[in-house]
Amino acid sequence: MLLIPAIDLKDGKCVRLRQGRMDDATVFSDDPLEVAQRWVDAGARRLHIVDLNGAFAGAPVNAAVIQQICEAFPELPIQVGGGIRDEDTVQAYLDLGVSFVIIGTKAVSAPHFINDLCMEFPGHIIVGLDAKDGKVAIDGWSKLSHHNVSELAQRFERDGVAAIVYTDIGRDGMMKGVNVESTVELARSVTIPIIASGGVTNMDDIKALCAVEEEGVMGAIIGRALYEGSIDLAKAQTLVDELQQE
Repeated sequence: MLLIPAIDLKDGKCVRLRQGRMDDATVFSDDPLEVAQRWVDAGARRLHIVDLNGAFAGAPVNAAVIQQICEAFPELPIQVGGGIRDEDTVQAYLDLGVSFVIIGTKAVSAPHFINDLCMEFPGHIIVGLDAKDGKVAIDGWSKLSHHNVSELAQRFERDGVAAIVYTDIGRDGMMKGVNVESTVELARSVTIPIIASGGVTNMDDIKALCAVEEEGVMGAIIGRALYEGSIDLAKAQTLVDELQQE
């Protein structure tokens, strides 16, 4: 079980949003590189970075900050999302040292795009599916589509994506606990790994996700809980390692 700290970038700063609203952002640090160092020192084995400005602009805005983090930790797998809408952007991020790029809105609005990317960049493409009540949301969560989340995941599995990041947007940033049931339901519908996101609040959530790892839940992205201190990353990583040895 990978515990993946989230670094959300807005105007060059590390922030957290509540339910994806740009007007409801808490700034946790003016120095994202220092934040990345903190999580690496605590034992992070992957980082999840989102260019929030990019997600709304439809093109990278905080790439310079992401480059700094990649250069500082060249051995650390880093996955990046937010505003990745064309092949040139994917190539540019991979050239910076990013391991995986996460495609969200464009994956839903133009699904053939994922097939093309997986052929050109095999093993580097992750799709982010943000859902509420089983339906996929797009455009920074501002719209609910008519797409069923499991049906889309199956399509992207056939295309060859490396994993799916699944976010329950009803719980993201709200510290209400992870939706284990819907995450497992999605994991059972595909054979590629699912990374849980949204609502991971405390050690009980991490234990619950570890209990379903064999269902295909490979990791969890943790955001606000790390920044507000309800999860200590080093202790959580130790717990996960102990549970996996049992």
